[in-house]
Amino acid sequence: MPPLPPHESTRSTAPPPSPDENPVPDAAMQHQPAESADAAADRAARAQGTEESVAAQLEQGAAAQLNQAASLSPLAPLSVPVFRMLWLTWVAANTCMWMNDVAAAWLMTTLTTSPILVALVQSASTLPVFLLGLPSGALADILDRRRYFIATQFWVAAVALVLCVFIMAGGMTAPLLLVLTFANGIGLAMRWPVFAAIVPELVSRPQLPAALALNGVAMNASRIIGPLLAGAIIASAGSAWVFVLNAVLSVISGLVIMRWKRTHVPSPLGREKLPSAMRVGLQFVRQSPRMRAVLWRISIFFLHATALLALLPLLARGLEGGGAGTFTLLLASMGAGAIVAAMFLPRLRQAMARDVLVIRGTALQAAATGVMAVAPNVYVAVPAMVVAGMAWITTANSLSVSAQLALPNWVRARGMSIYQMAIMGSTALGAAVWGQVATVSDVHVSLGIAAGTGVVAMLLVQRLVADRSMEEDLSPSRAFKAPVADAPPGAGHVVVTIEYFIDPARAAEFRAVMQESRRSRLRQGALAWQLLHDIGQPARYVERIEDESWTEHLRRFDRVTASDVALRDRKLAFHVGDAPPRVTRWAVEP
Repeated sequence: MPPLPPHESTRSTAPPPSPDENPVPDAAMQHQPAESADAAADRAARAQGTEESVAAQLEQGAAAQLNQAASLSPLAPLSVPVFRMLWLTWVAANTCMWMNDVAAAWLMTTLTTSPILVALVQSASTLPVFLLGLPSGALADILDRRRYFIATQFWVAAVALVLCVFIMAGGMTAPLLLVLTFANGIGLAMRWPVFAAIVPELVSRPQLPAALALNGVAMNASRIIGPLLAGAIIASAGSAWVFVLNAVLSVISGLVIMRWKRTHVPSPLGREKLPSAMRVGLQFVRQSPRMRAVLWRISIFFLHATALLALLPLLARGLEGGGAGTFTLLLASMGAGAIVAAMFLPRLRQAMARDVLVIRGTALQAAATGVMAVAPNVYVAVPAMVVAGMAWITTANSLSVSAQLALPNWVRARGMSIYQMAIMGSTALGAAVWGQVATVSDVHVSLGIAAGTGVVAMLLVQRLVADRSMEEDLSPSRAFKAPVADAPPGAGHVVVTIEYFIDPARAAEFRAVMQESRRSRLRQGALAWQLLHDIGQPARYVERIEDESWTEHLRRFDRVTASDVALRDRKLAFHVGDAPPRVTRWAVEP
């Protein structure tokens, strides 16, 4: 294999170029005043020391994970003290969320008789998760995740306290309740991405599916506990005391998270700017075939599965002897089914591939929805809802695991926030679509259509948006050495060109590999990528990468994974000649 290009050297230090390498200085570095050798060496040592510190922590964490017993028990993650502590906090947080939704909805019925205002309570609660998902995910990747998680808990507590004050003072109005419900939703939007990004830090890779299943258990257990607890408090003491309990639980959760001794290692390049971080997050997902496949599948599933929950109040009312108690029983049955299924997920994952689990879970969900469409009484409806809960968590967990494994740590919160936005968006759209179908026909017809089309749509997506790529090794790598400039360029874009000489007989193979290089560069945050072919020299190709700035160019070296290193080796295998591909960095003049 030819020598490695300077920007992708695997050596830990920059060796002096040998005369026969005939190095070409980067154009962006020419004619610039040189800083002192001592200052340059000191700065390089600081950067290298930080890099080695981060790598040492990663290696220690990996060793600790290997030393753990990689049990496949569904409860194995709870043996990790930090995960257990944060999981209990997550249970409390989700219980507060359900209590808040129930109390706010009931409180609105005492303030107004307008159906639209009552319905808007749910919209005000969930809309922030859809609108602010990406910014909150970007912040969770930029900031110290521990402090950010703590801040979300105190935000929710502050909103609950404001609600208590206005209710007890007799100053609550319908518009004010919507505003405060929206503010509480902002806390939820901030909290979900950071917790999703934290989980893979706490458990070993073999235990990740079980940890995510336990998160589903927390959601479904809180779905049962929250409404029941809120209903009991409202009946005995009033809505205000539900918000008091929410504030107390949120403050306690924040204090518990403060016990977590997580060491935040800031980047020596400083924090990313929020707009740039959001752009890179979207760009990564767009250029990741695996994430695109996951988003298509989760969107299709929730678009159709949400019909059952959206129309469940009407189904409960239509059952023999149905009422509010029947509605609560059906919700609790679905939650119980999800909890039971979570205990069997490890065995199911061993027996079936993820795509098989997804299609079978979708089919089971459709079958349960079909039964609910014709169920005459609770004796038929309750088992159907148990099955629906089992199918729900099986499908959602399988896709959540796929999403987590498709994301490196540096972009995990942004990627999972986009995943959550897909769920919320498809849920909102599905509720509107199936509600409209029920309006022009009836509830039973709407559920029947949702059940039938859901399976067909999932089969089509699995066929048309198939994830045929090999699972990538996204572990961080230090194989690419970041360049050091005597006088780094100021504001303005940076262009990197890499010159390859390829045997024309292998040009088609090379271009195919370079398309993978395009996706890799753009996922790392590059603004643009091009492959240029010299008309006069058919063997000469130039890869052109454009970055937003010199700092953003350096960030790409922190985002290199083992998969990127393997791709580099494949590209170099095409290069002919003894000299490595020539790398030139250009500063774009304003």
